[in-house]
Amino acid sequence: MSPPPEPAGPIAAKSEKPLPSTDDEEEDEETDAGQEDDTESPGGESTPVEKPTVAPAGPPQFKVSNFILIFLFFLGIWMLFDTAARMQVAQGLGYLLYPAFGFNGRFPLLTMALIGLLQMLFSAIAYNYTTDWVEQARVQAHAKAIRPLQMAAVRSGKRHHQEAIKPHMNDLNARQSRLMIGQLKGMAVTWFLLIAMYTWVYIFLTTTNPVTKTTVVLFGAQVDLLANLWIIPAWFLVFSLYTLPFNLILRRVFKHVSLRSHPMLQSPAPSNP
Repeated sequence: MSPPPEPAGPIAAKSEKPLPSTDDEEEDEETDAGQEDDTESPGGESTPVEKPTVAPAGPPQFKVSNFILIFLFFLGIWMLFDTAARMQVAQGLGYLLYPAFGFNGRFPLLTMALIGLLQMLFSAIAYNYTTDWVEQARVQAHAKAIRPLQMAAVRSGKRHHQEAIKPHMNDLNARQSRLMIGQLKGMAVTWFLLIAMYTWVYIFLTTTNPVTKTTVVLFGAQVDLLANLWIIPAWFLVFSLYTLPFNLILRRVFKHVSLRSHPMLQSPAPSNP
């Protein structure tokens, strides 16, 4: 008799806990609730079964990447409330950004586009590094399967149905929490770069040649980048129009590359006949 087929697809390779049924029929009582841990020898004497000992967990290992992410997160919060610190960090970045992307202030739109691309590139790399895309897909599939069962258990009003679904919900919540922590680590880099880069763009536009502050933006219209459109500065809107598309495109590209290179998604090499 051939063994049952394995679940198809790489994401289904890691089997989840079997989900309970929510039928209205009463479940059979368990008959092995009173089983003892002792086994009986052939002579009639009971011999205790040795339980495996679990080694105590050691202290958590220090990771330089986690330290850098936490440092950038708190530095971003400090920059948000301290103007002097925000300006100093942005000016420090300017020593690297202006020689490479400043163009002596002659092309402010090109400078803003390249700075936006650089900002979103580092943010996408950090977000991709801290996100497990395969686990995220598993958690989404698990949540999609278990939510209807949870609602059916609540509507049934039967306590044993609700108790049966509770371990699965706890497991799902724990996995979602781990994914959220990884995403927060990626947001630490995004948070820091967002404040630093936007501040540097403002410093760049206010210290560059005044002639270049007014430039052709759209449809041949002359727009002063330091002027306000309603209550929002024009440079802020233009710079955001650069960063948002770069953010969506780069994150999708890095996600696609990570999934293509994931070991579980690699197709097995064909065997030679």
